[in-house]
Amino acid sequence: MASLTIAGLSLVYPNGTRALDSIELALADGGFLAILGPSGCGKSSLLRLIAGLETPTAGTIAMNGRDVTSLEPKERDVAMVFQGLALYPHMTVEENMAFGLLARRTPRPEIAERVREAAGMLGLERHLAKRPRELSGGERQRVALGRALVRRPQIYLFDEPLSSLDAQLRQELREELARLHRLTRTTSIYVTHDQKEALSLGDQVAVMSAGSLRQVASPEIVYRQPHDLFVARFVGEPAINLIEGEITVEGSGTTFRAPGFRVPLNGARARSGPATLGLRAEAIALAPAPGRDGGRADSGSEGGENVFATVDRVEHLGGETLVHLRGAWGALVARIHDAASAPSPGSRVAVRPDPTRALLFGPDGARL
Repeated sequence: MASLTIAGLSLVYPNGTRALDSIELALADGGFLAILGPSGCGKSSLLRLIAGLETPTAGTIAMNGRDVTSLEPKERDVAMVFQGLALYPHMTVEENMAFGLLARRTPRPEIAERVREAAGMLGLERHLAKRPRELSGGERQRVALGRALVRRPQIYLFDEPLSSLDAQLRQELREELARLHRLTRTTSIYVTHDQKEALSLGDQVAVMSAGSLRQVASPEIVYRQPHDLFVARFVGEPAINLIEGEITVEGSGTTFRAPGFRVPLNGARARSGPATLGLRAEAIALAPAPGRDGGRADSGSEGGENVFATVDRVEHLGGETLVHLRGAWGALVARIHDAASAPSPGSRVAVRPDPTRALLFGPDGARL
């Protein structure tokens, strides 16, 4: 196992394309880092640099304090699992798993022991004599994992290994990877564009955009305290609700206002001026709106704490229900867990944002 320290790492291709820009990253021995970002943001390029498959334009990579920037891949003691499984079709499962150890001239008794151990961890014992074409997609993925597992490297590198599998298999193998990490405690880096994978696997999540790191923190912090608007938008399902408006400070009170929308921000420290309010779906409660006789349902929120909206549609997703709303400020999505209490499309509801979970972003996109 190894710690990993990356300092000032950049990669610029000969045509001038900047794939990575001054990456700074530290991963403790035994940690599991999930690198999350959209396609083309530099995730795989960073992984290839760590593996030694690319040469950086600038910066250093150190493992356990040792500079490995100029070392060949075989000298770095890392194992990589790709999206393309690259299994040898003419070899059995056992031969595929043992191939890397044979190339390193590991003694055959030790190879047999390591393959048996990895096969036991992955439930592949009864498949060792089969060839890849005889296996399901999930079983082939387990063989690729086993081939890396038998190496017993200092660092595991995973490059979107589950992206070609269906949803159920992805869930099963996510749990398998988490279990294997608990057993081996080997330092691991997992690249993905799937936020569920990143948030469920990583004890740290690094969010990337356009070759730069936007935030590195625990999954909880990345979700609840995003560093900027990019992270807030990219992490979370459904996407975070964003409302353009302004902050007003009057005496000791701070309030966010938009057309037909008002949220008191008790205890918030912010200057008056334009801002974007971010609300996760679970930070919004709904209640039946009073009828017109109550004089409140059509008055917006200026006369009280409630905001009023019209229900566009309702999504029933089994364990939760999403309610899509529309008002003078734009659109919102609220999450409720009691499907029986969901309002009907076309009805009016009172929207009650939780001020303690409100996120504010300035004109530059940084969280206030």
